Amino acid sequence: MTFPRFIFVTGGVVSSVGKGIASASVGALLQARGFSLRLKKLEPYINVDPGTINPYKHGEVYVTNDGGETDLDMGHYERFTGIPTRSMDLLTTGKVYSSVISRERSGDYLGSDIQVVPHITDEIKRFVLFEAQDVDFVICEVGGTVGDIESLPFLEAIRQLRLDLGRERSVNIHLTLLPYIASAGELKTKPSQHSVRELRSIGIQPEFLICRSANGFEEATRKKLSLFCNVPEEHIVDAPDASWIYKIPLNFHKSDLDGALCRYFGLKTTHIDLTIWENLVAQWQNPKGTVCIGVFGKYAHFLEAYKSLQEAISHAGVDQKLKVEVRWVDTEDEERVHQTLPEVQGIIVPGGFGTRGIPGKLEAIRYARENKVPFLGICLGMQLVIIEAARQLLHLPDASSTEFGETSEPVVALMTEWMQGAQLQKRTALGDMGGTMRLGAYPCVVQPGTRLAEVYEGQKIIEERHRHRYEVNNTYKERLEKVGLCFSGVSPDGNLPEVVEYKDHPWFVAVQFHPEFKSRPFAPHPLFVRLVQTAWQRKGKGHEA
Repeated sequence: MTFPRFIFVTGGVVSSVGKGIASASVGALLQARGFSLRLKKLEPYINVDPGTINPYKHGEVYVTNDGGETDLDMGHYERFTGIPTRSMDLLTTGKVYSSVISRERSGDYLGSDIQVVPHITDEIKRFVLFEAQDVDFVICEVGGTVGDIESLPFLEAIRQLRLDLGRERSVNIHLTLLPYIASAGELKTKPSQHSVRELRSIGIQPEFLICRSANGFEEATRKKLSLFCNVPEEHIVDAPDASWIYKIPLNFHKSDLDGALCRYFGLKTTHIDLTIWENLVAQWQNPKGTVCIGVFGKYAHFLEAYKSLQEAISHAGVDQKLKVEVRWVDTEDEERVHQTLPEVQGIIVPGGFGTRGIPGKLEAIRYARENKVPFLGICLGMQLVIIEAARQLLHLPDASSTEFGETSEPVVALMTEWMQGAQLQKRTALGDMGGTMRLGAYPCVVQPGTRLAEVYEGQKIIEERHRHRYEVNNTYKERLEKVGLCFSGVSPDGNLPEVVEYKDHPWFVAVQFHPEFKSRPFAPHPLFVRLVQTAWQRKGKGHEA
């Protein structure tokens, strides 16, 4: 049986300091030293999961293979380590209290008054320890910022776990920000000191500090942090802003973070192979050219909502040795849509919910179809491809989705039944919103001789992750095929269209699933690779941005 070690990652001073990427980078370094690991996250919000949270408030909802709607940091975990995350790898306050209350109602705590300590903290500890014996390391990130009232139960659970496990099996890495005060001409360590003091006041002494700053710090700053935070100098990691997030594992290694962690745990490993990371960064730094891709969506002012999409485009660019310039266009600004369309060599219409910005998205789809611009539609993007074809090619002006209101031509409609494995899933329009979509990995049968079959290199069945409530209405399929749409991917029972394409187009593919969730820096998703590739070819033919 493996003797697991636990790394708890906390953050202070401000939110969004980079705990998720730091956790993923530590995981990547430990992997490079030959260790197995699992990454988990504790989220203080009371929602059961982020599925119903507006992306403007919490960023992208990342979907796991098993259908979990999870935090966007789970995407970083997968992209940096290649380890698939699961719905059970995210624990929220909502999940904790739901579980404890359910057990109380069923009589598990008869005779006890239910309290934060020990009942809530015990539930958190069970989550952290679950399946820990299977790996060498468990990296557990705590969301939020030290000092937030909602994170106190999680930090208390960590304090107890560290007492239970002992120093030889647990460590705390604390991330802080070192702000630069221009008028004083120096970085200020006081916010980090206060953050560590707050952590120590609840019984957790951090053994490592990762200190974010714009350009790094001097040795005098390291000595000051060590003195006032009670952390050894060699455990204080300089983390200047990186121009590309995949440089961060290499930056951490230069600071000897992975070596110091191994010494802390008494592990004598010395071998580490970072060749793939070095090659990746070298390829990113030396592109052969630039290509411009336009993303036409409704969250263009808050790119955290498209985190996985950003990364998938980046992965494809590096694979093709190209720098991808992305134009993020808010489709509610239809004038900007019209201005930008002639300036890009490729177009993406991503997923989303609701009616905002739909005319702008339809215009981007029409432009891509008529002007032979390489195109990728994702989820809602595919549904709008169907609507655009029905309106423009079938001449059905009322063609729409029932998501947008009543329509006499529901070419996209609410899905009420579907198969998940051997289980029939049923939903109604009046049912719960959270966790009731078609979620997670589902198979798709690829039609031979299509662009889809080409890009997936002849695979007969592919498996991709979904997150949607509405489906293309199969009763319109024959009419749409007569005007040029090819249904190149369908569900195994043939009832649910999964992929459509125009064969007389250089590259026009739209998918019901979210391919961005499975793209990795070392294994870019082929749909994005082909989009970037054909966009580059278009530029070479004289279609300059």
